[in-house]
Amino acid sequence: TTTTTTTMTPTVLATLFLTVAAMSTWVQDSFAFVPLHVPVAQQHRVYVRSRETPLSRRNLFDFLKQDDKEEKPTLEEEEVVEESSSSDDPVEKIFSFFFGAKEESPMGMKRFGRERFPEQYPAVLDEWAEPVASDNSEMAALRPLLKNTNLEFRDLKLTYSANRDGWNANSFHKKVDRLGGGLVVCTTSDGLVCGGYNPKGWVGYGEARGSIAAFLFVYKRGLSELPSKLRKVGGPSLAQQDLPECGPSFGADSLVIPLDERDPKVARSKLGSYYERFPDGTNTLFGKRGGSVKLKDLKVFHGVYGPDEYIPFTDAEPFALY
Repeated sequence: TTTTTTTMTPTVLATLFLTVAAMSTWVQDSFAFVPLHVPVAQQHRVYVRSRETPLSRRNLFDFLKQDDKEEKPTLEEEEVVEESSSSDDPVEKIFSFFFGAKEESPMGMKRFGRERFPEQYPAVLDEWAEPVASDNSEMAALRPLLKNTNLEFRDLKLTYSANRDGWNANSFHKKVDRLGGGLVVCTTSDGLVCGGYNPKGWVGYGEARGSIAAFLFVYKRGLSELPSKLRKVGGPSLAQQDLPECGPSFGADSLVIPLDERDPKVARSKLGSYYERFPDGTNTLFGKRGGSVKLKDLKVFHGVYGPDEYIPFTDAEPFALY
């Protein structure tokens, strides 16, 4: 085996150095551009450079520098444009530099977002839905809860009423299974109205159904005022225990109505593990009433779907990642 050794003579080194220097200058010239970064006070204006104004040259990766202070080019005119987005995220800047500004509908496909998929985000606490034309007085009072849910603009129907259909788990599941997400509303013996929203609904398979959009609520001063809402915590898992022998169960203990035949009107609540506590630290949905109360009413509302309309979450979720 013959080994060839190449000696880098001064002439070769000089030629290599000059070549690299020339390429560097070419790259710098090729990527020279007028920076589109605009001061915060003028972030809705993009300045247009005149032909007489020299380019403000930047290196290829100088756009990652946040604190660059450059001399601004001479301006002859301004054009006001609507900026679609602005971000200081370095990764987004890299992609924008090489592939252009983010499109609203790339290749004709709408982007993933809260407007199209509201239940991929936590429940909102300070925004409220408006009643729809078909709401009766009770539904109109409950409608504000449904802001940014799949039921916000959908007609509602009463699917289960314990006083009408029976205080037992069999009647509960017979009325609510495979109807999509539902709103549980219960009233304690002394008139406190509370409950929870289950985005994934019930099917009665004994699953733990997860959703980050699930929440609990309580009307502390009656239905005439806006309620307090409590978000899911600890991720989406165990938002609802869908047990065929039990009524609604938000988490393992956050709001559980077993509908046990021995004492079917008992409801229990302990907050903190699956749903957040109240701002003052109260760890039960029932407030000063304690962790266990007796109910005098229990209802479930679902959305109204057309005969050929798809109803989401009507079957088991064996591969759900939660």
